[in-house]
Amino acid sequence: MKILLVIAFRNLVQAKRRTLLLAGALSLVTMLLVILLAFSQGLTETMMKNATTIMSGHINIAGFLKAKPADAYPMITDKEKIKNLVKDTVKGLDYVVDRVRGWGKVVSETSSFQVALYGIDLQEEKNFLQVIKPAPEYEYKEGGSQSMYGRIEDLQKPGHALLFVAQAKRLGVGVGDLLTVTVELPGGRVNATQLTVAAVAKDFGFSSNWSLFIHKKSLYKLYDMDEKTSGAVMIYLKDINQLGQVMGDLQKTLVEKGFDLMDYDPKPFFMKFEDVQGQDWIGIKLDLTLWSDEVSFLKWILTAFDAISYFLLLILAAIICIGIMNTIWISVRDRTNEIGTIRAIGMSKFNVLLLFVLEAALLGLMATTVGSILGATLAFIIDAAAINVPSNAVKALVMSDKINLSVKPLHLLTAILSFTFLSSLASLWPAFKAASMQPVKAIQHVD
Repeated sequence: MKILLVIAFRNLVQAKRRTLLLAGALSLVTMLLVILLAFSQGLTETMMKNATTIMSGHINIAGFLKAKPADAYPMITDKEKIKNLVKDTVKGLDYVVDRVRGWGKVVSETSSFQVALYGIDLQEEKNFLQVIKPAPEYEYKEGGSQSMYGRIEDLQKPGHALLFVAQAKRLGVGVGDLLTVTVELPGGRVNATQLTVAAVAKDFGFSSNWSLFIHKKSLYKLYDMDEKTSGAVMIYLKDINQLGQVMGDLQKTLVEKGFDLMDYDPKPFFMKFEDVQGQDWIGIKLDLTLWSDEVSFLKWILTAFDAISYFLLLILAAIICIGIMNTIWISVRDRTNEIGTIRAIGMSKFNVLLLFVLEAALLGLMATTVGSILGATLAFIIDAAAINVPSNAVKALVMSDKINLSVKPLHLLTAILSFTFLSSLASLWPAFKAASMQPVKAIQHVD
């Protein structure tokens, strides 16, 4: 095998021009694959970051209250009992919070729209202030300055609300302005309250367009709710890779402690109202979801991007495979006499086949390694540059105002192994032809 490797390497060096051209093409395709994988990973991480900051924990214990079969109110009782149970039983717990949930309409003097209402307590929220950042005035007000007015910390005061840039522009308001929020209560009654805009934060992806944050006490008052209730208990883990195990253990624990659980349904809570209204039960049932369930309506973005990426790479890979096949076949024709000679002195058919496959594999391994390193380097540079996304529509799709790329070692290994394997596979036919040559005819071959 060592001798075959040496011969294969020397043959590549001897055909320097062909080797460099094919290696360059293979390196570029590998680099493109690494960048696309990094972009897809960046989208996934951005989606998780958005979801677990704005609307979800890593795992959520939510639920619905039904006073009669046709009801469906997104709330749970005994929130402290559930939180204490989580603290006592969940392994690898980072922290746990609860948020009050609601749905209503936010109204300014010039506009209005429906929003998901989130009642929070900043003292409980470990990462909220680290992730949500205030926006300069010019981003949401025409002729505004570059100064950032208001303080997100003022959201801790009841009667205040946090808006995002797109919302502030749509409502035509700024820091210190008043908003009216209305909600519908059981029986058709409507409650309303006025809130002061505490701060305007930078847009945080698609979900920030319809999320309004206020203090828990304001939302309790708006819904006439007992402060022992909540919308969801949100669990954050130190290691997100333990999600599946923790979710399964938590389901068993809650059942053992006497809680009624809904059947697992991987959809966000606001898509479950109609289903719950059609179920024949009354009381409270808990509903466990993962962060990915709460943003499942956005997964089509990742699916579409991955589908387009892999289709493009499939075409490029096919072109590369044809190029490798032709190159090896040309090499076979140029070395027909040599093949006849080595067969005549005792090299087996299998070793001849292996020789040409090793050439393609060495070419693939070297080219893809270089391409992966270049792709990773370029991805790191692009991510570090924090390039702004120019279009609002694209911002909504990529869920960020910056281009985010994230390179994982597995991406590099995947790219190297995939294209090295394809290179080897593409060489099989010409290698088989070379191994099938009769030694005498091959020696006597004349170009």
